[in-house]
Amino acid sequence: MIKKFLDKLMGKPAKPKTQAEAAASGGTSSLGNRVEVGKAEHGIDVSLVDDRAVKVVQTLNDGGFEAYIVGGAVRDLLLGLRPKDFDVATNATPEQVKGLFRRAFIIGRRFRIVHVVFGRGRQDRGLSEVIEVSTFRAVMDAAAAEQVVGNEKTMRKEGGGRHAATTGHVVDADGRVLRDNVWGPQIEDAARRDFTVNAMYYNPQSEIVVDYHGGLKDAKKKLLRMIGDPEVRYREDPVRIIRAVRFAAKLGFEIEPKTRAPIRTMAALLDNVPPSRLFDEMIKLLQTGHSLASLAELRKQGLQHGVFPVLDVLMNDAKPDDGREKFVNLALADTDRRVDEGKPVAPSFMLACMLWHDVLDGWRQLKARGEAPIPALQQAVDAVFDARIGDISGRGKLAADMRDIWLMQPRLERRSGNGPFTLIEQPRFRAGFDFLRLRAEVGELDAELGTWWEAFSLGTEAERENLMEAAKQADTKRRNQAPKARSAAAESADADDDGGEASPTENLGGAVGADPLRKRRRRRRKPSGALAGGEPVDAAGGASN
Repeated sequence: MIKKFLDKLMGKPAKPKTQAEAAASGGTSSLGNRVEVGKAEHGIDVSLVDDRAVKVVQTLNDGGFEAYIVGGAVRDLLLGLRPKDFDVATNATPEQVKGLFRRAFIIGRRFRIVHVVFGRGRQDRGLSEVIEVSTFRAVMDAAAAEQVVGNEKTMRKEGGGRHAATTGHVVDADGRVLRDNVWGPQIEDAARRDFTVNAMYYNPQSEIVVDYHGGLKDAKKKLLRMIGDPEVRYREDPVRIIRAVRFAAKLGFEIEPKTRAPIRTMAALLDNVPPSRLFDEMIKLLQTGHSLASLAELRKQGLQHGVFPVLDVLMNDAKPDDGREKFVNLALADTDRRVDEGKPVAPSFMLACMLWHDVLDGWRQLKARGEAPIPALQQAVDAVFDARIGDISGRGKLAADMRDIWLMQPRLERRSGNGPFTLIEQPRFRAGFDFLRLRAEVGELDAELGTWWEAFSLGTEAERENLMEAAKQADTKRRNQAPKARSAAAESADADDDGGEASPTENLGGAVGADPLRKRRRRRRKPSGALAGGEPVDAAGGASN
């Protein structure tokens, strides 16, 4: 008691109470009830479980700790799906977890977790795999948590991030949890998770599912239900609004009415979330294989405007159709197909498609003012990145890949010299070609151009030479046809204007203000007299030799 009095006198924050402690001191608690579900009821196919996740659970169990596969992986297993990622939850602290594995790294400040790494090399190339291990967290008494001024965006600028990193539980003025590193029992860890279907624990050794909140029942009903008071939970982390949309679209679930009710009013809290985190959530929405369903769900929940500025123009129903929506929808459908086929997808390609019409509009305007095509395109790209700061930075690998895709387009439209041979050796050629193919599919370019590049990229050396020769002949034919087309148009316009053959007087004198097409026609027509010496006049208006 004396220590508490001295801490209060010196201004030290009181140790936060867990919900169990709050309940014991007269508060209320709704932590759920532990239900163990056997294999006969849950029906999980253990062959869908990653061997590395099983090894992590076994190692922790052998070390004397509880450990379970947790969250979305359990949900997907219950639905008969092979999870993309596996997370493990344990009562071991991050330091204890790290001590049990040869390659394990403690990361994060907001939530401290451990990455257990298997293999070496880049994870996106399948050379390594990471199993994320988190410690069971306590459900805290929000009133006892340390409160700071500002929000997650402003804390780092004001130096609050360093201070908060040493504190277990910190919330901002809106109730958003900024730090949560207070450990607790499994029952509390389940209560602090967001949705019931994400709050189940599976032990692959005993094949038991632990369910505290009826997640198994909701999964069977295809219902997305928030644990606890939805409004409070959205305040704790506004990104849960986006997660609700993503899960509903990905799983084909309905958002439970009480969970859905506060979404529109709580959406304003997303303004306090750092742009980098919102950007990551947008990428998850659009690159998990259900992008079109995600956009439909955003509209359904009234979130099509103001959440992701990159999507605002795309989802603006009042804007005249400029081909943007069709182009982006084709790109998203192609992304969904690739994810479904297990092929890699790049956010740079998807974002290049989403912003292409902004670039295209600027490019056309600059060319109309007399700028050369390539410099005009470079300026248009810079202008788009400048306008989109906050959504996408104009620097870094993501932006560099987007620039490569865009700047490759005029080069792909030319098929002469060594250009095509050089282009197919570029690292981003396939992305640039796929982009060109989408442009041809919406009618922005001749479809033959896409067919030619497909054959060229896959052809042998001899086939490529033949394709180059065919392209050269086609270009020559088009150039030769252009003057004929202009001549035909001139003759048609002249006939319409004159109503018949022009008289010698009209041919020689012409009318004031006559257009260039009629002048060219008069030069080709034989005059009423002959030149000196009786030499006839040829079609071009000069003496023949």
